[in-house]
Amino acid sequence: MSKQFWSQVSDSIAELVIENPPVNALDSVGWRSLSQEIDALQANPDVRVIVIRAEGKGFCAGVDIKELQRHPERIPEVNAGNWETFRAIHRGLKPVIAAAHGYILGGGIGICGSSDIVLCSSDATFGVPEVDRGALGAGAHLQRLFPVQKVRQMYFTGEPIDSAEAYRLGAVEQVVPRDELRAAAMTLAGKIAAKSAVMIRLAKEALNGIEDGDLEHKYRWEQGFTAQAYMTSESQEARDAFVDKREADFDKTKTKQD
Repeated sequence: MSKQFWSQVSDSIAELVIENPPVNALDSVGWRSLSQEIDALQANPDVRVIVIRAEGKGFCAGVDIKELQRHPERIPEVNAGNWETFRAIHRGLKPVIAAAHGYILGGGIGICGSSDIVLCSSDATFGVPEVDRGALGAGAHLQRLFPVQKVRQMYFTGEPIDSAEAYRLGAVEQVVPRDELRAAAMTLAGKIAAKSAVMIRLAKEALNGIEDGDLEHKYRWEQGFTAQAYMTSESQEARDAFVDKREADFDKTKTKQD
């Protein structure tokens, strides 16, 4: 298996880069490894701030659906890797800046929604096409970015929103041209890294403690419905259609609706 991301540390800033062509979708091993890498960076005494970005056409397309079609028994492991990755970002006591470009889908939403600060390029789009893939998830993290009714509109339709709308809704700190995204993120990270590490750690812990609800618990609740969805013939047809690059035909499914 090829490496799906890499990281480096310089001037107290850890730079973690997702790079898994063609769409930066991670498989079950990739998500679990990503969570372990973030935990290691959070524990590294030389790191004060973490920047997560990506190379390629887009930031992250989420899970590798083709892997799940070939190995449906890996669905629990993918779910666990997602949960651990988002937990490592959100609960780790060092600030995490997401610098996202292009498409930000599924697990990419989870990364951004778990982060402390989000920057994006002007070509960025945020979306949750899960219902069209026979799955659920990332609603808790999407709701950490956008207002409740916007989240539901995005979730029910599968339609993405662009960077300008994301900025208008307050989800992102800054929108910049793609070729300036890394520099903008590193500049912001440098400002935070220059502060007292003790004070920043205490600040993040305090801010996590005053958030409404428990992000990890809410996401775990969602994952139960994801597992339930995967058991339906509609989910199977949606995933088959995605892999086959065709429109889903739900009329041929036999699942009864309550």
